[in-house]
Amino acid sequence: MYQWQKGEYTCSTDKSTLQADVIHSFLSERSYWAKARPLEKVLKSIAHSVCFGIYKEDKQVGFARVVSDFTIYAYILDVFVLEEERGKGLGKFIMECIMNHPELKDLNRWMLGTEDAHGLYAQYGFSPLKKVQNHMEKIRMSQATPEN
Repeated sequence: MYQWQKGEYTCSTDKSTLQADVIHSFLSERSYWAKARPLEKVLKSIAHSVCFGIYKEDKQVGFARVVSDFTIYAYILDVFVLEEERGKGLGKFIMECIMNHPELKDLNRWMLGTEDAHGLYAQYGFSPLKKVQNHMEKIRMSQATPEN
């Protein structure tokens, strides 16, 4: 378990402090990438990821998770800051915590997908795929949305 502090905000990888209701509510109701994601899928994704929760006092105000082999590769998913806490540098804070996590910081390849936060991620060395033709995907269209 790791923890970082920025003023009145704490970022922690302690899964026991995650507030599943906050995470599920944001992802399933307000995100563009996980609309209608069922609670069971949110809970399973948390169980199988390195999770980063941002807290103001005891209230969760942000979240991100990383899927990794802890040796070569990591994928960042489900990054959000609640609307009322945006504009306070918390997106940068959570990215700094992710990129400085002792078990992740030396990985060779990081990936993520975004529709609207390219500027944030570029600050941490992310760029468009250099060889998009080398990457493939499989999407199950039977789900509510492809991102679920």
